[in-house]
Amino acid sequence: MPSPLPTDKPVPSGLYVVATPIGNLEDITLRAIRILTGVDMIAAEDTRHTARLLAHYRIKTPLISCHEHNERQRSAELIDKIRSGRSVALVSDAGTPSVSDPGYRLVRAAVEDGLDVIPVPGVSAAVTALCVSGLPTDAFVFIGFAPKKSGSRRELLESLAAESRTLVFYESPRRVAALLEVAESVMGDRQAVLARELTKLHEEFIRGSLSEIRAALEKRQQVKGECTLLVAGATAEESVSDAQLEEALRKALARSDARLSGVSKAFSRQYNLPRKKVYEMALAIQKESGGSS
Repeated sequence: MPSPLPTDKPVPSGLYVVATPIGNLEDITLRAIRILTGVDMIAAEDTRHTARLLAHYRIKTPLISCHEHNERQRSAELIDKIRSGRSVALVSDAGTPSVSDPGYRLVRAAVEDGLDVIPVPGVSAAVTALCVSGLPTDAFVFIGFAPKKSGSRRELLESLAAESRTLVFYESPRRVAALLEVAESVMGDRQAVLARELTKLHEEFIRGSLSEIRAALEKRQQVKGECTLLVAGATAEESVSDAQLEEALRKALARSDARLSGVSKAFSRQYNLPRKKVYEMALAIQKESGGSS
């Protein structure tokens, strides 16, 4: 195993936000090794996990924990150390800190205190999956983890139904089937890609429609490894503003043979919108015009 790169000069005081591998330990930059070797201390989400990475590269910098349960208190301690001239590296268990990982509070505190915050870029699971997905990459929306509660999860997906950009989710193997199910229910059977065990030995990409991916997972006794789900954005036909939807509903309901339930169902299917939302808008229009269902 190669020795860490020599640190010719001391690492200047500041907070270094360092990306680390998401699986394959070779996916670390030379700069990250130099910074992790040269700083005074490393603030890690899980010190035991990070210790294995440091041992692999023979880095002996002291570790201190900084995770979601102690980040508020730990931030104050680390800010004091940086103020006194010390250098601190912030790392998460995998990937880029503060992106669906702890670190935001510490970075925010350092920025508000006027301290130097230096990015040391590297791997991100979202971008890693996106660049090989085959879905549009010119614009995308990173969602991170969807809510654990089913109602909140559905509400989030409904708010994203008309989004035209590619959607990127993180999800645990235990909940990914539920996410796929509600995504299909709310958004229709769009094209998607499920990336699993990125950069690891059993890396896998399942491509197809949401229903096809869900069916592929149902054949397995167990889904293993953290998942990144990418869902195609709404098409031009699916992307409709509330104003446009209201105008179209008014025209449809103005027909003598129009029935509220039938119009709502048809528009919900056409635009991949929640039927409840369409029905409530149509009902309001009908009441306004004095009609009946």
